[in-house]
Amino acid sequence: MADNNDQIKAADAGIVSSGTGTKGPEERDLPDSLKYDMDLCLRILRDVLGEFDPKLLESFDDLRQNAVEASAEHFSDVLKDPHPDEDGLEKAVALIDGISMHDSQLLARAFTTYFHLANLCEENYRVAALHKREAEVDLNAATDPVNEMTGAYHQLIDEMGPAKAEELREKLEFHPVFTAHPTEARRKAVEGKIRRVAELLEERPKLGGSDLEENERRLYNEIDALFRTSPIGLKKPTPVEESDTIIDIFDNTLFDTIPKVYRRFDDWILGKKAGRVAPVCPAFFHPGSWIGSDRDGNPNVTAKVSRMVARKFTDHVLFKLEQATRTVGKNLTVESETTPPSAELLSLWSHQKEMSERLTDKASVISSREPHRSVVLVIADRLHASILRDADLMYKSCDEFIADLKVVQRSLAEANAARHAYGPLQDLIWQAQTFGFHMVEMEFRQHSVVHARALEDIREHGLHGERGDLQPMTHEVLDTFRALGSIQRRNGIKAARRYIISFTKSAQHVKDVFELNRLAFAHPQDVPTIDVIPLFEQLEDLENSVDTLEEIIKIPEVQARLKATGNKMEVMLGYSDSSKDAGPTSATLALHSAQERIAKWALSHDIDLTLFHGRGGAVGRGGGPANRAVLAQPVGSVNCRFKLTEQGEVIFARYGNPILAIRHIESVAAATLLQSAPSVEKRNTEMTQKYAKMAAALNEASHNRFLDLLGTPDFAPWFSIVTPLTEVGLLPIGSRPAKRGIGAKSLDDLRTIPWVFSWAQARINLAAWYGLGTACEQFNDLDTMRKAYEEWPLFSTFIDNIEMSIAKTDERIAKMYLALGDRDDLSQKVLDEMDLTRKWVLKIVGDKWPLQHRHVLGQAIRIRSPYVDALSVTQVRALRSLRRRNDKEELSTSQQAEFIYLILCTVSGVAAGLQNTG
Repeated sequence: MADNNDQIKAADAGIVSSGTGTKGPEERDLPDSLKYDMDLCLRILRDVLGEFDPKLLESFDDLRQNAVEASAEHFSDVLKDPHPDEDGLEKAVALIDGISMHDSQLLARAFTTYFHLANLCEENYRVAALHKREAEVDLNAATDPVNEMTGAYHQLIDEMGPAKAEELREKLEFHPVFTAHPTEARRKAVEGKIRRVAELLEERPKLGGSDLEENERRLYNEIDALFRTSPIGLKKPTPVEESDTIIDIFDNTLFDTIPKVYRRFDDWILGKKAGRVAPVCPAFFHPGSWIGSDRDGNPNVTAKVSRMVARKFTDHVLFKLEQATRTVGKNLTVESETTPPSAELLSLWSHQKEMSERLTDKASVISSREPHRSVVLVIADRLHASILRDADLMYKSCDEFIADLKVVQRSLAEANAARHAYGPLQDLIWQAQTFGFHMVEMEFRQHSVVHARALEDIREHGLHGERGDLQPMTHEVLDTFRALGSIQRRNGIKAARRYIISFTKSAQHVKDVFELNRLAFAHPQDVPTIDVIPLFEQLEDLENSVDTLEEIIKIPEVQARLKATGNKMEVMLGYSDSSKDAGPTSATLALHSAQERIAKWALSHDIDLTLFHGRGGAVGRGGGPANRAVLAQPVGSVNCRFKLTEQGEVIFARYGNPILAIRHIESVAAATLLQSAPSVEKRNTEMTQKYAKMAAALNEASHNRFLDLLGTPDFAPWFSIVTPLTEVGLLPIGSRPAKRGIGAKSLDDLRTIPWVFSWAQARINLAAWYGLGTACEQFNDLDTMRKAYEEWPLFSTFIDNIEMSIAKTDERIAKMYLALGDRDDLSQKVLDEMDLTRKWVLKIVGDKWPLQHRHVLGQAIRIRSPYVDALSVTQVRALRSLRRRNDKEELSTSQQAEFIYLILCTVSGVAAGLQNTG
């Protein structure tokens, strides 16, 4: 950005003076197929940029080369700088400062496009690698090494016997809950182009000749469109529009992929009998959603919106089920002579005729001698009637639909047509069991204070405003319960029965929700059934969680639900606010302790517990590999059920590609099963006890260090200056505000998501590690910490996640961001702690540089680093110019808008480059 008054100064030169173009000893050659794809995409992108503007291509190449040179020493600490007089990062800063605002924006878009393409190349390589591993699997082996579920189940059989393993298998449940937090910095229009590029890359190895030429031409088209499409949307999406995220994943992945997950397990366990006998794999995948129902701090989510989103989900899944049922019906051409119908099927046909001779006559014309086909086609027509809300023909529930399908299945099995009974028809049954008529189980959430205020308002002014008007929020709270009831009546209790209370601090908060639920309805029979879920998220609340739960189960409504559900109870733990409240180390240990104590409490009351983990994609919000997190949980805290939030870039990364979605679901399901193995339980218990003193020492020291930082005078406004916090709030990437209606003078009500996201953008990642270095320094027992890293799953997972986070930091660029704040004391605290944490983490894991022994992940981060650096430098220079010139009132409104657009482009690009930032 050319700005004559804001060129790089001598002081800045010192900040960025490091890095050489030398290749580090840890660099390894990329696999040939991955290198081919990345070279191809870079070549096409460069051609596209050259066609757009040759000068832009020249700037792109220069900046890319400068950043590559600057990045080398960052990942090669063991080398000396062979070119001390040259500095790639300083040259990158000079280049960025020397170009126009318009060219800066285009460069940011070019680098963002590159990240999307690099992500696709890596994804394509992972898919190809999985296919290769699958091809090498020995079908006679006891387990499938690619499908972790088979290995986990085999281990359960070895340790516990077939009967107990089968019992645990039947309890298996994986419940991801998709949320719409403002961290997915990618436009939906961009996602469509990304998916098309992915498809083109995947098909290339199978093509030749003119087909390959056509494939490349289409790649040029899509990559050109990707660059020319603004990465920033014109407006923030509404909650109704946000629901398209789930529908997109449902259509492109989940609906067809989930039966394949179940089938793969069945195929291995049953062998040659698979598809000819009743399946053994339960429908264990149960997706949930907060989109359109999480109103905590989001005034855009109203009762009306919840109804609209629920209707959208229902109509869509009914349409997909209708299509799938019609396909099964059309292909079920078995004649009555070869496959005689059972008496039960003929009875169902008679029932269908009584219901609508029009539908049965139409089916008979299509398949006069194919009774199974006729019945299934009428079932499909009834699903269509359900979309239209035709009271005479519609299914009253998904269970009724599944019951009809099972009549057909039993009839086929009795007629010795087992392959038809347990083939595509079984896939359809699995889809219905998984998604129901609701697609996702909507979960409502609101802050405990909102409920208390609504009840105070009602008590003061009367339920119907007899003593004065009720506040608009009180009306909205009551309407929320009415919306929940409406969704339940339409789609069944599974569609919407969970109500989560943010910042649960006492049993009274649960009582408040049940009271409001009753008050919202004039007639008791209309009151919906709800399971009220306490959410413990701050350190004090986690420590008091068992005492609070002890009081909660005394509430009559809770006792009634426990009795009705076989003593099932759900408790949610917040990883985000606990981390912002206490620091990452203390939060990790406090959450583990809370889970252990809650699990023991549940066991003492014979409660069938489900712990709901409110995790994000970023390490500062509980992110990291989900399967390792499951295996590190305390005894009794999983019980073959794992539930967590999935949000931000994580949703697209884990579920965007069908093959990778299968891999992720199988991996988490395997860990969820394996966590109940005696060997895993024994290790977690013993190691938690063995390293309790170490954990206590690390907890106290890290907590004090974290509170010391947050307690420094004027920390909150300084944080908003040295990170793009304000600009993140302007991103049109989510309907939810970045703050709960407060200014930047306080951290108390700042959402944890932008807190973590902003530190990641500044290449500091403070939320993931701050305080750990000081704690390790004070504990000062490397041998014990190394042994804990080897033996204690919780500690090894925690340290590995921090090492990954440290690998994505860059001290040189961090200094540029921290210099924006003009607070040397705070900057030094952050940099000292970063250096200390890096030193101790590397000592504990035995690495000379971050991710030295994790070659795949380390290589991926190293490849991206120069490109992220280029965007980060662009972002920090833009922030510097914007804030200095705003202070001097030098910018017009339109000039400010240009700066903001540039910064938002870099935010989107850095998020794509760093990935798990959500």
